[in-house]
Amino acid sequence: MPPNRFTSAIRRGFALASPTLVLASAMLAIGLSCPAAAQNDNRVPVPLGSKKNAPVSIAAPPILVVEPVAMMIAAFDTDGDGRVTRDEMRKGVAKSFDAIDTGHTGKLGYIAFSDWAQKWLGDPNALPGAYETDSDSDNQITLAELQAKFDQIFSRLDKDKDGVLTRAELLTIRAFPMGDGGKRGKRGG
Repeated sequence: MPPNRFTSAIRRGFALASPTLVLASAMLAIGLSCPAAAQNDNRVPVPLGSKKNAPVSIAAPPILVVEPVAMMIAAFDTDGDGRVTRDEMRKGVAKSFDAIDTGHTGKLGYIAFSDWAQKWLGDPNALPGAYETDSDSDNQITLAELQAKFDQIFSRLDKDKDGVLTRAELLTIRAFPMGDGGKRGKRGG
């Protein structure tokens, strides 16, 4: 193909830009590799007064968790004040029980309780479980047994013992134990 004005301009542009292009590419590569190198820095700061080669353990920060039962209790805040009283909780538990006890027998078998847990706690295996709730071990859970279990849970969550659960009290702080030998997050072995 014979050269024309278009192909000649392209060749001239590449010829002039070639050293500039190479230099720009090299600078871009160096600039992009520096943050990546900094991220792979495995050095750990040594606390003052300690030996340089002493192992230093860095604990993972604690995380906030909401138990499924706490989410359910939070939903029973009928007046929207961000607080749940024991009375609000008991009314909500009764309503949830009645929604599953469609035959109005006053009892839920373990399968029906599993359906209740799926609907109200989000998972059929969420706690409280059927066995711990069935206090008389008759393989059926009554509203009274469910209310008693929720009263226990309410008392456990009510940290300041004022008879009201706030959103902060419904959160659980989970911390990973230190001294796990760095095994967390590694597969195998």
